[in-house]
Amino acid sequence: MEKQNHMKHAIELSKRNVTSNAGGPFGAVVVYKGKIIGEGVNSVTSHNDPTAHAEVEAIRAACKALNTFDLSGAEIYTSCEPCPMCLSAIYWARLDKIYFANNRNDAARIQFDDDLIYTEIPKQPHERKIPAEELMREQALEVFDLWNSSTAKIRY
Repeated sequence: MEKQNHMKHAIELSKRNVTSNAGGPFGAVVVYKGKIIGEGVNSVTSHNDPTAHAEVEAIRAACKALNTFDLSGAEIYTSCEPCPMCLSAIYWARLDKIYFANNRNDAARIQFDDDLIYTEIPKQPHERKIPAEELMREQALEVFDLWNSSTAKIRY
């Protein structure tokens, strides 16, 4: 029943976001040791921030609450299957599990279609719809070497 309550909360956040015209129909909560430690809603349009997805916002709030960038031991409940960006953020945050309600096909049905990104990722950078070009790699490698030799770095 606890899982359903957390998901119910994420869905309610998404509904509130729609009815208040604050953003898209997405809500998420991060749960640690049975308690919600971070929640978020889609704030892309209200914050003019394309990264302000519900999952990212919930992860940011959870990290702030625990004062860490490592959310190992926590789980995320989200009203929709995470997009590629949010899925990446979940992996970077080291969350233990993802629970989602709507799936990517449900999102595509209402014009939130992430399929383009899923098909672009495996392509070579220069073959993507937004082409990428390597530039000044040697100079940038010097910084990587500096990082690699630093004894003060915090690995993440």
